[in-house]
Amino acid sequence: MKILTQEVVRMAMLTAQGLLIPPKASPTRDDLLAAIRRMGYLQIDTIQAVRRSQYLVLWSRLGHYDPSWLDEVHREGQLFEYYAHSLCYLPIEDYPIFRGRMLYDERTGNDWKNWAEAHPEMIDQVQSVILEKGPVSSADFDSKTISTGWGDVKYEKLALQRMFSTGELMVPYRDNFRRYFDLRERVLPDWDDAKALDGDAVRDALLLKTVYALGVAHEDWFAPYYYFLKTGLTDILASFVATGQLIQVQVENWDRPGYVHPDQWGLVEASAAGDLIPSHTTFLSPFDPLVSDRGRALTAFNFDYRMEAYTPVKERQYGYFCLPILHKGCLVGRLDPKAHRKEKRMEIKNLYLEPDVYIDEDLVTSLKSTLEAFTSWHGMRELAITATQIPELQEALL
Repeated sequence: MKILTQEVVRMAMLTAQGLLIPPKASPTRDDLLAAIRRMGYLQIDTIQAVRRSQYLVLWSRLGHYDPSWLDEVHREGQLFEYYAHSLCYLPIEDYPIFRGRMLYDERTGNDWKNWAEAHPEMIDQVQSVILEKGPVSSADFDSKTISTGWGDVKYEKLALQRMFSTGELMVPYRDNFRRYFDLRERVLPDWDDAKALDGDAVRDALLLKTVYALGVAHEDWFAPYYYFLKTGLTDILASFVATGQLIQVQVENWDRPGYVHPDQWGLVEASAAGDLIPSHTTFLSPFDPLVSDRGRALTAFNFDYRMEAYTPVKERQYGYFCLPILHKGCLVGRLDPKAHRKEKRMEIKNLYLEPDVYIDEDLVTSLKSTLEAFTSWHGMRELAITATQIPELQEALL
């Protein structure tokens, strides 16, 4: 069994995730799709302290790209929306996997099940409207609401959400982030449910996609990536190793083996040979696959990170939408940005570095250029750094 160092694992993971080296100067829509396929999914979120997470994750990998590309490739049918571990954009070629999840995973597609069973007339009514009018959003309806604990929601919106989760409806496009729903048979007219994977095949496909996306994977990292159960996972991994679908490795300081997809073995060998040299500096969304699992970020990068947007203000340590800073293969700190759109001003409310990070000219230069690129891509004309953990750093960055 090959023994890998933690450094080899990190470089392999960064390469697999498209974060080892800076992006090319002129990214394309094909690069956008390739990035999503490499990660396996692109999580969708509503928070707009800066641009929404789905656009930011792509910026970290593509640099100065046109955010409208994401909506375009979605509208063209190259992506679809569904739940991976959360609501995500997914490559359309993975639809058989997730349709199988809709059909055979008891945990999936149960949103508002009891409500829907109690209101079949509302489901029928919404379906009839879509059949007659085509794609609709919840804003196209106006009826009584139900309290969900997160606010009041229209009955029709619940019906739309219920039918989306069961796969009867799909989202063929968004307009200003508003979702439009249509019947599956109109979005995918050639689809046949006979093509859907069954329960075990869904699990196996997602397991292999997880290992591919991570480069090298610890057993604890599997279930959170696509939100599947840990039950029987050790035995499944052993069978995959026995059949050659996975390669088992030993990693220093890990209590259990690591796993590598055969298609990524060359990447791991290159990392072990010292051929993968990190040179990228960027900021990561809280929902970036590299850091979205707290345990994985801690194990792989010794970086204890959690998103604080849903943490009470008094309990926040770093800020509302604090972004990890990736610098040449290491997670070296975090910053709390806010885009003041009317003023065209990007504010960095605070910037923190990890305790063991040495501030040298290379770090300062890289941070400064990345802040400038971040500001420019957001369409802001001014960059303001309100505070930093180290006062002299603030001066050096402006």
